[in-house]
Amino acid sequence: TPEQILQASGVSSVSGGGDGDGVEGEVATALSIKGLLRQNTEEIRSVVRALNGEYIPSVAGGDLLRDGPGVLPTGRNIHALDPYRMPSEAAFRRGASAAEQIIAQHREQNEGAFPETCAVALWGLDSIKTKGDAVAIVLHLVGARTERDSTGRIARFELIPLEDLGRPRIDVVCNMSGIFRDTFQNVVGLLDDLFLRAAEAEGEPLEMNFIRKHTEEMRGKGIERGTSRLFSNPSGDYGSMVNERVGASNWEEGRELGDTWASRNAFSYGKGGEKGQARPEVLQSLLETTDRVVQEIDSVEYGLTDIQEYYANTGALRKAAETAKRSAGKVSGKVGCSIVEAFGEDATPRELEDVLRLEYRSKLLNPKWAEAMVAQGSGGAYEISIRMTSLLGWGATTDFKEDWVYDQAVESYVEDEAMAARLRKANPQA
Repeated sequence: TPEQILQASGVSSVSGGGDGDGVEGEVATALSIKGLLRQNTEEIRSVVRALNGEYIPSVAGGDLLRDGPGVLPTGRNIHALDPYRMPSEAAFRRGASAAEQIIAQHREQNEGAFPETCAVALWGLDSIKTKGDAVAIVLHLVGARTERDSTGRIARFELIPLEDLGRPRIDVVCNMSGIFRDTFQNVVGLLDDLFLRAAEAEGEPLEMNFIRKHTEEMRGKGIERGTSRLFSNPSGDYGSMVNERVGASNWEEGRELGDTWASRNAFSYGKGGEKGQARPEVLQSLLETTDRVVQEIDSVEYGLTDIQEYYANTGALRKAAETAKRSAGKVSGKVGCSIVEAFGEDATPRELEDVLRLEYRSKLLNPKWAEAMVAQGSGGAYEISIRMTSLLGWGATTDFKEDWVYDQAVESYVEDEAMAARLRKANPQA
C-alpha cells in the first residue's frame, strides 16, 4: 500500500488534506502506473484476438508524461485524436501561456513594441501529439477562444473583445505542413473563418487589430483575398524543397533558399473553394510585416539539428521574411524566432540561437554522442552526416555561423584521422 511504502522509505505522510494530494497521493499514482505498465502482456493477446477477427477496445493514444495514465495499458486499438476537439482544453492553456510569453519576450527585446505579425508552424504530427498546442498559440495571438457545442466539439473560434483582450490582435501567417493541411481540414476552415471575421471587425482601430490593418493595406494595393493566412504547398504536394537544395549544394546565397520556401508555400487554403490557390502577393505582403517566427518541438527524442525539415521550413521562412522586409525598405529586416518545447511542463519559449548552441554542444560536438553514433556503424555515420548537413542548412537560412561550432566539428570529424577513417569505413556515402 502507499502507506507501507512511505513507512519503509522513512517518509512521513505529507498530505495536503485533499484526496490524492501530497506525497501519499504521488505514491498512489506511481503504483497505479506501475500496475498499468505491467499489463503490457495485453499487446500479445490483442494481436491474437485481431488475427482471430475479434474486437479490440479502442482508445485515444498519447504520451504518458504529457497525457497521463489514461494512455495505459498498451495493447488497445489506438487512434490519434478527434480533430473536432482540437485544441484540447489542456493544449489551449499551454498554447495561450506560450503565446503570452512570446509576446512579452518580443516586447522586452523591442522597446515595448508588439509584433505585428508572427509566422507559426502548424505541423500534423506535432498537433496530433500535443492535441493542438500550436493551434492554441495562433488563437491566443489573434485574441480568440474556442466555442464548443453540447457534445464538446469545437463549433467556432470566437474573437475576444478588445476590452477584454487588453492588447492588439497579432496577425498570424500559418505555415502548414502537408499532413496538417490534409488531416485537419475542419481546423483550417475554422481558422480561415476566424481571420475573415477579424479582418472585418468594424469599430476596432487599425493599431489594435493588425489583421485588419494588413488586410486594408492589401486591399488598397488591389491584392485579392487579403484575408488569407493559411499557406502550404500545392494541393497534393509536400515539402519546401529547401533541404534538397542544401543536400545537393545547389545554392549560392541564403536568399535563394528563402525564395524557394516562398515559392513552395504561396498556396492558400480555407473555406469554400480556397483549396490551394496561388496567392504569392498576399504571402509576400504578410512576410514584409513578420517580426517573429514560432516553431514547436514536440519530442525529447529529436530537436532542431536532428531533422532536415526544421531548417528547411522554419529557417527558410525566417530568411524569406527578412528578405521581404529589407525589400520593403525596413531598416534592420531582422526577424526573431521563438522555439517552444512542448514535451515538458515548462513551455517557456527560447530564442532559436540559444537552442542551436545547446543542441550542438550536447550532440554533434559531444564526444560521447559521437562515439555512440560511430559504434552503430552505417546508421550512426548517417546520423552524423545528417547533422552536418543541418549545420550548413541553419547557417544558410538563419546566418548561424558561430566559429566555435564549425571549428569543433572539423576537429572532431575531419582532422581526427581515426574518426574520419571509421566513418568512411562504416558508410562511405555518408
